[in-house]
This record gives sequence, C-alpha cells and structure tokens, in this order.
Amino acid sequence: MKSEANVHQDAARFLSQPVAAQPGSPLRVAVYSRIAEAIRNGLLTPGSMIPTETELGTDMKVSRTVVREALMLLEEDGLIRARRGVGRFVSDTLPRIGIERIRPFEEVLGSPGQQIEVKRVQVVLQEASEFVAPGIGVEPGTECWLWESVLLRDGEAIAHLQENVTAQPVSLGKDPAAPLEIEDDGGATLLAALTAQLGRVPGPGECQISLSQVGPSRAKLLDLRGSDPVLVLTQYVRQNNRPFYLAKCLIAARAGHLSIMQSFPS
Repeated sequence: MKSEANVHQDAARFLSQPVAAQPGSPLRVAVYSRIAEAIRNGLLTPGSMIPTETELGTDMKVSRTVVREALMLLEEDGLIRARRGVGRFVSDTLPRIGIERIRPFEEVLGSPGQQIEVKRVQVVLQEASEFVAPGIGVEPGTECWLWESVLLRDGEAIAHLQENVTAQPVSLGKDPAAPLEIEDDGGATLLAALTAQLGRVPGPGECQISLSQVGPSRAKLLDLRGSDPVLVLTQYVRQNNRPFYLAKCLIAARAGHLSIMQSFPS
C-alpha cells in the first residue's frame, strides 16, 4: 500500500506534465480532463487540497486564466469545492446519476405565451472528457456528439446549453443497437430531437442544480461579464438502464423565475 507521501508524489508527477489542446477543443478542456482524471483515478483523494492556480499553470505550461476556467468547470461539475480564503479541495463525494424523469430545455425554460428559440452554435464529434464519459456510458476519449446551443426568449439570450450523447451504437426502444442518426434542423435541442425520434422523453434521469460564474468564454455568447452568476442545471438521462445523455445548461439571471417540474413514470 502506498504511503501518503508517495500518493502526493504520484499526483504531482501526473499533474506536472504539460497539456495540449485537441483539435476543435479548448485548452481549458485539456486541463479540466487532466485534473478530473487525477481525481477519478485516486491520485487526488477526496477532501485533499489541490495545487494553486499558479502551481498548476506552471506545471502544465498554461496560463492562470486557462487554469481558472478549468477549475471553475470542475467546481460546476461537483468534482472540487472551494473554501474561501483557504483553497480548493477534492469533493468528499463525487457526482452520482439518479432516476427522475426530465424534460427538454425548451420546456424547462418556456412558459405560456413565451416561446424559446434555439440558436445552434455547433454540432461536433469529439472525444468524451472525464466528466462527460460516465454521464453517457463510455470510456474517456471515446467519440461522442456535442450539440452546443444558445436559448433565446423574445430574442434575448437567456441560457447556454451543451448536450452530449454517445456516438457508439445504441438501442433505442426495441430496435437493435445502431449508430445514432439524429437530424439537426437547427431549431430544437438534442433532447427534443431524441424525444421526437423515440415518441417519448428518454429516461429516467436526473437534474442537478448549482450556482457558478459564467466565465469569459461563455459570457460572450450570453452578453454577460465573465464574473456574472449563473444557475447551472446538469441533466443526466439513462436509456435501457445505461447512461446515455448528459447536458449542462447555464441560465442567466435575466431568465427570471424558474420552475422545474419533475414527472415520474407510472
């Protein structure tokens, strides 16, 4: 059994390797994945303090801004927790996947007389990160689909949405496993498109709620400042008792009051 000192040395060696962005993926995602992998593999143990922004930036050969954005994403996803004036620590309990049904975000954010418009930012095939992979039932690095959208109400951007689903063959309903072929008409979220294909909302699933700052990259899409607060809704969906779909939606304060209705199967 390794001593605590040896564990710390292993973590330091793992984190001190320079990172490089993958094609089509921001550098902050590479930093995020490196730290998340250290947490998932037990190199950074629950409750342990992680290195500072300066130390991580120096070791990984990236700027503090990139590290700060990666750490913010890790906190959003429940992998780390910040203690004001002390530092950042690995969460005592890592995120879980639950069993409640959910709805497409057009319905979550819509209301009578107010239609939600979906503005597609990109649809891209990319490698699943350490956060995305368990949420869609694949190994990290496996190809998955990312649908990124901005949701508008009365022409005003109120939310930024990233949806992920496996690109591997999957069985929908009673059909045999086959690669997902989802038509993107540019006017619906991925979950809404899946619902139309299945004839029902996939599930069961869970919606987790947290608070964060929007960050500089996503702030531009929502016409906010990077330090502005946002509500973070993270949706997990299971299909045929397997993790299948994962989404993260950042909702600006201008969206106003939000009601979340969870329905359960009869």
